[in-house]
Amino acid sequence: MRMDKFRMIFQFLQSNQESFMNGICGIMALASAQMYSAFDFNCPCLPSYNLVYGLGILFVPPWVLFLLGFVMNNNVSVLAEEWKRPTGMRQKDPAVLRYMFCSMAQRAMIAPAVWISVTLLDGKCFMCAFSTSVPVEKLGNGSYSGLSEKEMRRILARIPCEEIYNGRELVAREVAVRYLRCISQALGWSFVLLMTVLAFLVRALRPCFTQAAFLKSKYWSHYIDIERKLFDETCTEHAKTFAKVCIQQFFEAMNMHMGLGHTHSPEAAPSEVGEEKEKLLGITDQRTMNKLLKSWHKCKPPLSLHQEVLQNGNGWVEDNQHRNHIGLPKREIVTYYSKV
Repeated sequence: MRMDKFRMIFQFLQSNQESFMNGICGIMALASAQMYSAFDFNCPCLPSYNLVYGLGILFVPPWVLFLLGFVMNNNVSVLAEEWKRPTGMRQKDPAVLRYMFCSMAQRAMIAPAVWISVTLLDGKCFMCAFSTSVPVEKLGNGSYSGLSEKEMRRILARIPCEEIYNGRELVAREVAVRYLRCISQALGWSFVLLMTVLAFLVRALRPCFTQAAFLKSKYWSHYIDIERKLFDETCTEHAKTFAKVCIQQFFEAMNMHMGLGHTHSPEAAPSEVGEEKEKLLGITDQRTMNKLLKSWHKCKPPLSLHQEVLQNGNGWVEDNQHRNHIGLPKREIVTYYSKV
Protein backbone atom coordinates (compact mmCIF):
# COMPACT_ATOMS: atom_id res chain seq x y z
CA MET A 1 0.00 0.00 0.00
CA ARG A 2 2.83 2.34 0.88
CA MET A 3 4.64 1.55 -2.37
CA ASP A 4 1.48 2.41 -4.33
CA LYS A 5 1.39 5.81 -2.66
CA PHE A 6 5.05 6.47 -3.49
CA ARG A 7 4.39 5.39 -7.08
CA MET A 8 1.43 7.77 -7.34
CA ILE A 9 3.52 10.63 -5.95
CA PHE A 10 6.36 9.86 -8.37
CA GLN A 11 3.99 9.76 -11.34
CA PHE A 12 2.43 13.05 -10.25
CA LEU A 13 5.86 14.67 -10.03
CA GLN A 14 6.78 13.35 -13.46
CA SER A 15 3.59 14.68 -15.03
CA ASN A 16 3.96 18.06 -13.29
CA GLN A 17 7.66 18.66 -13.75
CA GLU A 18 7.40 22.44 -13.82
CA SER A 19 5.54 22.51 -10.50
CA PHE A 20 8.03 20.03 -9.12
CA MET A 21 11.01 22.19 -10.13
CA ASN A 22 9.34 25.27 -8.65
CA GLY A 23 8.92 23.33 -5.41
CA ILE A 24 12.58 22.32 -5.45
CA CYS A 25 13.62 25.94 -5.96
CA GLY A 26 11.39 27.01 -3.08
CA ILE A 27 12.92 24.36 -0.82
CA MET A 28 16.42 25.49 -1.79
CA ALA A 29 15.47 29.09 -1.02
CA LEU A 30 14.22 28.12 2.44
CA ALA A 31 17.30 25.96 2.94
CA SER A 32 19.59 28.87 2.06
CA ALA A 33 17.87 31.04 4.67
CA GLN A 34 18.17 28.27 7.28
CA MET A 35 21.82 27.72 6.36
CA TYR A 36 22.59 31.37 7.00
CA SER A 37 20.74 31.40 10.33
CA ALA A 38 22.66 28.28 11.43
CA PHE A 39 25.98 29.58 10.10
CA ASP A 40 28.50 30.54 12.77
CA PHE A 41 29.69 33.94 11.52
CA ASN A 42 33.07 34.90 12.96
CA CYS A 43 34.61 38.06 11.60
CA PRO A 44 38.43 37.97 11.78
CA CYS A 45 38.52 41.66 12.85
CA LEU A 46 41.76 42.29 10.99
CA PRO A 47 42.14 45.07 8.44
CA SER A 48 43.56 42.83 5.71
CA TYR A 49 40.98 40.04 6.14
CA ASN A 50 37.66 41.71 6.99
CA LEU A 51 36.81 42.74 3.43
CA VAL A 52 37.74 39.36 1.92
CA TYR A 53 35.85 37.38 4.56
CA GLY A 54 32.72 39.55 4.50
CA LEU A 55 32.40 39.67 0.70
CA GLY A 56 33.25 35.97 0.47
CA ILE A 57 30.37 35.04 2.77
CA LEU A 58 28.11 37.40 0.81
CA PHE A 59 28.87 36.17 -2.72
CA VAL A 60 30.52 32.69 -2.66
CA PRO A 61 27.56 30.69 -1.23
CA PRO A 62 25.16 32.22 -3.81
CA TRP A 63 27.38 30.91 -6.61
CA VAL A 64 27.33 27.45 -5.02
CA LEU A 65 23.54 27.58 -4.71
CA PHE A 66 23.25 28.83 -8.31
CA LEU A 67 25.27 25.86 -9.60
CA LEU A 68 23.26 23.48 -7.41
CA GLY A 69 20.10 24.86 -8.98
CA PHE A 70 21.42 23.80 -12.39
CA VAL A 71 22.64 20.43 -11.13
CA MET A 72 19.25 19.54 -9.65
CA ASN A 73 17.42 20.51 -12.85
CA ASN A 74 16.86 17.52 -15.13
CA ASN A 75 16.71 19.73 -18.21
CA VAL A 76 20.44 20.48 -17.99
CA SER A 77 21.28 17.19 -19.70
CA VAL A 78 18.51 17.80 -22.26
CA LEU A 79 19.92 21.24 -23.07
CA ALA A 80 23.49 19.95 -23.31
CA GLU A 81 22.43 17.06 -25.54
CA GLU A 82 20.43 19.32 -27.85
CA TRP A 83 23.25 21.86 -28.02
CA LYS A 84 26.03 19.37 -28.82
CA ARG A 85 24.17 16.89 -31.05
CA PRO A 86 24.95 16.80 -34.79
CA THR A 87 22.43 18.65 -36.91
CA GLY A 88 21.65 15.68 -39.16
CA MET A 89 18.17 15.87 -40.68
CA ARG A 90 16.78 18.04 -37.88
CA GLN A 91 17.92 21.61 -37.53
CA LYS A 92 18.58 23.17 -34.14
CA ASP A 93 16.68 26.29 -33.12
CA PRO A 94 18.79 28.73 -31.04
CA ALA A 95 15.61 30.35 -29.68
CA VAL A 96 14.57 27.05 -28.10
CA LEU A 97 18.01 26.60 -26.51
CA ARG A 98 17.87 30.14 -25.14
CA TYR A 99 14.39 29.54 -23.73
CA MET A 100 15.52 26.35 -21.97
CA PHE A 101 18.61 28.04 -20.51
CA CYS A 102 16.69 31.11 -19.35
CA SER A 103 14.02 28.95 -17.71
CA MET A 104 16.65 27.01 -15.77
CA ALA A 105 18.58 30.18 -14.87
CA GLN A 106 15.47 31.89 -13.50
CA ARG A 107 14.77 28.99 -11.15
CA ALA A 108 18.43 28.60 -10.17
CA MET A 109 18.68 32.27 -9.17
CA ILE A 110 15.95 32.05 -6.50
CA ALA A 111 18.10 30.52 -3.76
CA PRO A 112 21.11 32.86 -4.35
CA ALA A 113 18.80 35.88 -4.30
CA VAL A 114 17.34 34.76 -0.97
CA TRP A 115 20.83 34.27 0.48
CA ILE A 116 22.03 37.73 -0.58
CA SER A 117 18.81 39.35 0.67
CA VAL A 118 18.97 37.67 4.07
CA THR A 119 22.68 38.44 4.42
CA LEU A 120 22.27 42.13 3.63
CA LEU A 121 19.21 42.52 5.84
CA ASP A 122 21.07 40.89 8.72
CA GLY A 123 24.04 43.20 8.26
CA LYS A 124 26.85 41.12 9.80
CA CYS A 125 28.75 40.50 6.56
CA PHE A 126 28.52 44.12 5.46
CA MET A 127 29.59 45.36 8.88
CA CYS A 128 32.59 43.01 8.84
CA ALA A 129 33.61 43.92 5.29
CA PHE A 130 33.33 47.70 5.59
CA SER A 131 34.04 48.40 9.25
CA THR A 132 37.30 50.15 8.33
CA SER A 133 35.33 52.59 6.14
CA VAL A 134 33.38 54.19 8.99
CA PRO A 135 33.62 58.01 8.70
CA VAL A 136 35.26 58.88 12.00
CA GLU A 137 35.05 62.62 11.29
CA LYS A 138 31.22 62.45 11.21
CA LEU A 139 30.44 59.72 13.74
CA GLY A 140 33.34 59.91 16.21
CA ASN A 141 36.09 62.08 17.57
CA GLY A 142 37.78 63.42 14.45
CA SER A 143 40.25 65.42 16.55
CA TYR A 144 41.48 62.35 18.38
CA SER A 145 45.26 62.40 17.91
CA GLY A 146 48.09 60.07 18.58
CA LEU A 147 47.02 57.37 16.10
CA SER A 148 48.51 56.65 12.73
CA GLU A 149 46.38 55.61 9.76
CA LYS A 150 47.42 51.98 10.22
CA GLU A 151 46.55 51.96 13.92
CA MET A 152 43.20 53.63 13.24
CA ARG A 153 42.29 50.96 10.66
CA ARG A 154 43.26 48.24 13.15
CA ILE A 155 40.91 49.73 15.74
CA LEU A 156 38.03 50.16 13.28
CA ALA A 157 38.46 46.58 12.06
CA ARG A 158 37.55 45.41 15.59
CA ILE A 159 34.10 47.05 15.52
CA PRO A 160 32.30 43.74 14.66
CA CYS A 161 34.04 42.06 17.64
CA GLU A 162 32.52 43.56 20.75
CA GLU A 163 34.72 41.66 23.20
CA ILE A 164 38.00 43.03 21.80
CA TYR A 165 36.97 46.52 20.64
CA ASN A 166 39.01 49.18 22.41
CA GLY A 167 38.35 52.34 20.40
CA ARG A 168 35.54 54.00 22.35
CA GLU A 169 37.53 57.23 22.48
CA LEU A 170 37.71 57.22 18.69
CA VAL A 171 34.11 56.24 17.87
CA ALA A 172 31.35 54.62 19.90
CA ARG A 173 30.79 51.04 18.77
CA GLU A 174 26.98 51.30 18.95
CA VAL A 175 27.03 54.29 16.60
CA ALA A 176 29.27 52.54 14.07
CA VAL A 177 27.20 49.35 14.19
CA ARG A 178 23.94 51.24 13.62
CA TYR A 179 25.50 53.16 10.74
CA LEU A 180 26.80 50.07 8.93
CA ARG A 181 23.68 48.01 9.56
CA CYS A 182 21.46 50.81 8.26
CA ILE A 183 23.39 50.92 4.98
CA SER A 184 23.34 47.12 4.72
CA GLN A 185 19.58 46.92 5.21
CA ALA A 186 19.01 49.70 2.70
CA LEU A 187 21.05 47.74 0.15
CA GLY A 188 19.15 44.57 1.08
CA TRP A 189 15.72 46.08 0.49
CA SER A 190 16.96 47.70 -2.72
CA PHE A 191 18.20 44.29 -3.90
CA VAL A 192 14.83 42.70 -3.07
CA LEU A 193 13.03 45.46 -4.99
CA LEU A 194 15.37 45.06 -7.97
CA MET A 195 14.88 41.27 -8.10
CA THR A 196 11.11 41.67 -7.82
CA VAL A 197 11.00 44.17 -10.68
CA LEU A 198 13.24 41.99 -12.87
CA ALA A 199 11.09 38.94 -12.15
CA PHE A 200 7.98 40.88 -13.10
CA LEU A 201 9.53 42.08 -16.35
CA VAL A 202 10.72 38.62 -17.31
CA ARG A 203 7.54 36.76 -16.38
CA ALA A 204 4.94 39.27 -17.48
CA LEU A 205 6.26 41.57 -20.18
CA ARG A 206 8.37 39.23 -22.33
CA PRO A 207 5.44 37.12 -23.62
CA CYS A 208 3.52 40.30 -24.45
CA PHE A 209 6.11 41.59 -26.91
CA THR A 210 7.06 38.29 -28.58
CA GLN A 211 4.04 36.08 -27.97
CA ALA A 212 4.37 33.96 -31.14
CA ALA A 213 8.11 33.37 -30.69
CA PHE A 214 7.59 32.73 -26.97
CA LEU A 215 4.91 30.09 -27.60
CA LYS A 216 7.01 28.43 -30.30
CA SER A 217 10.09 28.22 -28.08
CA LYS A 218 8.03 26.96 -25.14
CA TYR A 219 6.30 24.29 -27.26
CA TRP A 220 9.50 22.88 -28.78
CA SER A 221 11.27 23.02 -25.43
CA HIS A 222 8.55 20.78 -23.98
CA TYR A 223 8.69 18.59 -27.07
CA ILE A 224 12.44 17.97 -26.74
CA ASP A 225 12.02 16.97 -23.10
CA ILE A 226 9.03 14.70 -23.80
CA GLU A 227 10.68 13.08 -26.83
CA ARG A 228 13.73 12.20 -24.76
CA LYS A 229 11.58 10.67 -22.02
CA LEU A 230 9.54 8.63 -24.51
CA PHE A 231 12.68 7.39 -26.25
CA ASP A 232 14.17 6.32 -22.90
CA GLU A 233 10.91 4.54 -21.98
CA THR A 234 10.81 2.77 -25.36
CA CYS A 235 14.45 1.70 -25.02
CA THR A 236 13.77 0.44 -21.50
CA GLU A 237 10.76 -1.55 -22.70
CA HIS A 238 12.78 -2.97 -25.60
CA ALA A 239 15.71 -3.87 -23.33
CA LYS A 240 13.38 -5.63 -20.89
CA THR A 241 11.74 -7.65 -23.66
CA PHE A 242 15.11 -8.39 -25.30
CA ALA A 243 16.52 -9.68 -22.01
CA LYS A 244 13.42 -11.79 -21.40
CA VAL A 245 13.63 -13.44 -24.84
CA CYS A 246 17.39 -14.03 -24.47
CA ILE A 247 16.91 -15.69 -21.08
CA GLN A 248 14.08 -17.85 -22.41
CA GLN A 249 16.22 -18.93 -25.36
CA PHE A 250 19.10 -19.71 -23.02
CA PHE A 251 17.02 -21.98 -20.83
CA GLU A 252 15.47 -23.66 -23.85
CA ALA A 253 18.92 -24.26 -25.35
CA MET A 254 20.24 -25.66 -22.05
CA ASN A 255 17.17 -27.86 -21.84
CA MET A 256 17.88 -29.27 -25.31
CA HIS A 257 21.61 -29.65 -24.59
CA MET A 258 21.13 -31.56 -21.37
CA GLY A 259 18.39 -33.65 -22.92
CA LEU A 260 15.93 -33.10 -20.15
CA GLY A 261 13.00 -33.38 -22.48
CA HIS A 262 10.77 -31.21 -20.32
CA THR A 263 10.67 -27.76 -18.75
CA HIS A 264 9.72 -26.73 -15.26
CA SER A 265 7.77 -23.73 -16.49
CA PRO A 266 4.80 -23.85 -18.83
CA GLU A 267 5.53 -23.00 -22.45
CA ALA A 268 4.40 -19.61 -23.62
CA ALA A 269 1.29 -19.48 -25.75
CA PRO A 270 1.73 -18.54 -29.43
CA SER A 271 -0.08 -15.24 -28.86
CA GLU A 272 2.34 -14.35 -26.05
CA VAL A 273 5.31 -15.20 -28.23
CA GLY A 274 3.93 -12.97 -30.98
CA GLU A 275 3.45 -10.11 -28.55
CA GLU A 276 7.03 -10.43 -27.31
CA LYS A 277 8.40 -10.40 -30.86
CA GLU A 278 6.25 -7.39 -31.68
CA LYS A 279 7.77 -5.45 -28.80
CA LEU A 280 11.24 -6.04 -30.25
CA LEU A 281 10.20 -4.16 -33.42
CA GLY A 282 12.53 -6.25 -35.56
CA ILE A 283 15.65 -5.29 -33.55
CA THR A 284 16.90 -8.66 -32.32
CA ASP A 285 20.70 -8.38 -32.10
CA GLN A 286 23.28 -6.17 -30.44
CA ARG A 287 24.78 -4.81 -33.66
CA THR A 288 21.45 -3.53 -34.95
CA MET A 289 20.61 -1.92 -31.61
CA ASN A 290 23.98 -0.15 -31.44
CA LYS A 291 23.46 1.12 -34.98
CA LEU A 292 20.00 2.42 -34.07
CA LEU A 293 21.28 4.30 -31.01
CA LYS A 294 24.13 5.80 -33.05
CA SER A 295 21.67 6.88 -35.77
CA TRP A 296 19.36 8.44 -33.16
CA HIS A 297 22.23 10.58 -31.89
CA LYS A 298 23.63 11.59 -35.28
CA CYS A 299 20.44 11.88 -37.31
CA LYS A 300 17.18 12.22 -35.44
CA PRO A 301 14.04 11.75 -37.58
CA PRO A 302 12.55 14.83 -39.25
CA LEU A 303 9.62 16.35 -37.38
CA SER A 304 6.92 15.46 -39.88
CA LEU A 305 4.47 12.56 -39.73
CA HIS A 306 3.05 12.88 -43.26
CA GLN A 307 5.97 12.59 -45.62
CA GLU A 308 7.81 9.85 -47.47
CA VAL A 309 11.24 9.13 -46.06
CA LEU A 310 13.94 7.36 -48.04
CA GLN A 311 17.03 5.74 -46.65
CA ASN A 312 20.56 5.98 -47.95
CA GLY A 313 23.88 4.81 -46.62
CA ASN A 314 24.52 7.78 -44.35
CA GLY A 315 21.10 8.49 -42.85
CA TRP A 316 17.72 9.67 -44.06
CA VAL A 317 16.80 11.68 -47.14
CA GLU A 318 13.52 13.57 -47.06
CA ASP A 319 11.65 16.40 -48.71
CA ASN A 320 13.09 19.69 -47.43
CA GLN A 321 9.78 21.48 -47.92
CA HIS A 322 8.11 19.62 -45.06
CA ARG A 323 10.80 19.56 -42.40
CA ASN A 324 10.31 20.43 -38.73
CA HIS A 325 6.53 20.37 -38.28
CA ILE A 326 5.29 17.98 -35.60
CA GLY A 327 6.84 15.14 -33.62
CA LEU A 328 6.77 11.40 -33.78
CA PRO A 329 4.68 9.46 -31.23
CA LYS A 330 6.26 7.03 -28.84
CA ARG A 331 5.87 3.86 -30.88
CA GLU A 332 7.07 5.35 -34.15
CA ILE A 333 10.33 6.60 -32.67
CA VAL A 334 11.92 3.16 -32.65
CA THR A 335 9.85 1.78 -35.56
CA TYR A 336 11.23 4.59 -37.69
CA TYR A 337 14.77 3.41 -37.07
CA SER A 338 14.10 -0.32 -37.12
CA LYS A 339 14.85 -0.22 -40.84
CA VAL A 340 18.40 1.07 -40.28
